[in-house]
Amino acid sequence: MQLPEKFVLRMVEELGEEQGHKLCAALMTEPSTSVRMNPYKISQCSWDGRRIGWSSDGYTLHLRPSFTLDPLFHGGAYYVQEASSQFAGYVMQQALGGANESRGRKILDMCAAPGGKSTHYASIVGEEGLVVANEINRSRCAVLADNARKWGLGNMIVTCNDSSRYCAMEGVFDAVAVDAPCSGEGMFRKLDEAREQWSEANVNMCAERQWEILQNAFKALRAGGVLLYSTCTFNRSEDEGVVERMMESKGEELESVPKIEVDPSWGVVCGEVGCFQTFRFFPHNLAGEGMFMAIAKRCGETNAKQKLPKVKRQIILPVDRKSKEELSRWVKCPEQMRFFVAGETIYGCRTEHYQVLESLSSALSVVYSGVAMGQIFKGKLKPDASLAFYVGLAQDVVPNCEVGLDDALKFLRKQDLDAAMFEDGINLVKYDALPLGFVKRVGNRVNNMYPNSLRILK
Repeated sequence: MQLPEKFVLRMVEELGEEQGHKLCAALMTEPSTSVRMNPYKISQCSWDGRRIGWSSDGYTLHLRPSFTLDPLFHGGAYYVQEASSQFAGYVMQQALGGANESRGRKILDMCAAPGGKSTHYASIVGEEGLVVANEINRSRCAVLADNARKWGLGNMIVTCNDSSRYCAMEGVFDAVAVDAPCSGEGMFRKLDEAREQWSEANVNMCAERQWEILQNAFKALRAGGVLLYSTCTFNRSEDEGVVERMMESKGEELESVPKIEVDPSWGVVCGEVGCFQTFRFFPHNLAGEGMFMAIAKRCGETNAKQKLPKVKRQIILPVDRKSKEELSRWVKCPEQMRFFVAGETIYGCRTEHYQVLESLSSALSVVYSGVAMGQIFKGKLKPDASLAFYVGLAQDVVPNCEVGLDDALKFLRKQDLDAAMFEDGINLVKYDALPLGFVKRVGNRVNNMYPNSLRILK
């Protein structure tokens, strides 16, 4: 499928004849495949590939493997994330002061689905940090929640709300990221629908929506906090144009972050819009898709008081003492955890995250938070599938069964498994030492507890 004619003409005009045609030619080639490893679950990439310069855990692969048939993918050992997109994690970490200073921070990812950047931020802030990942589209939000579960750090809250709902959370977050819905020009070689749906009218509509979201997001940012704006498109209306509007509206409240170093060999085009540092990604210059990013920070006293919505209705409820004792057996550091009931499921989260979660649950639509522990029957926990993914799981609380590839795929497909492999009761299924989920053996019958929503269908 050809590129939209008006898009080609605009890029040639903006970049010049040579660079414009090189970009358009690159958009007609096959895209590269990149992954980002989960440093809490796996130490290195097992495929043939090369490191992504700006991503300590990222690799561009020489060949695309079948991720669907890799149990490590389903266990949250890595995320299939486009290389340019991984630059957001690098910029965020640098703007927050580096690896050590980033830990323990609170980040709001306003347009988060499917979760590539959110899980990256979760790794950056560590288990003691918190990422609130919001997505307005409910079906996309469900995918986001699944990816948060599998990443397994227990430091994410997934919400499904319009950005305006976050205006009530004044000064709460150390960083706010807006990866805004856009016309998707940077995805032309990956997605045919991006080409099909492109129009100048859609570009203008996206720019207005981005401006609205960015204004709302800014209110949730504390003084001294970092604001990261990004799109996967090339046009100025959605990129520099939105940032220019931000400068006109909030320029007196913004200042530059310390200069973020970019290796010239990376091929990233750096610029400035007011106090914003900007970064452009052109596929003819690097092994990645088209992106735009801009970063600045909010001025003011860093110790300014935050404003959380008042808890008007108690959505989450504490567990009783006996339940807490049973739940504590299942996690490595129960002294750091707070357990609570939401609906019919018991969840756990870090104690320092509870206040934000309680406030969010009262005022907004929370889809998933922390780690789903499961349900208690007759004093014993029936573990939720999410608990198997959690890096804080005390794995020795139940028998562990290491399986090979064939049995791992049977488990992930919810096919029959040989009861002789398991001990009576709940067992933790592992592949290559990575937990995949639970089964329960009752006599000669094996109840596969892997969720239907996650199972492999082919």
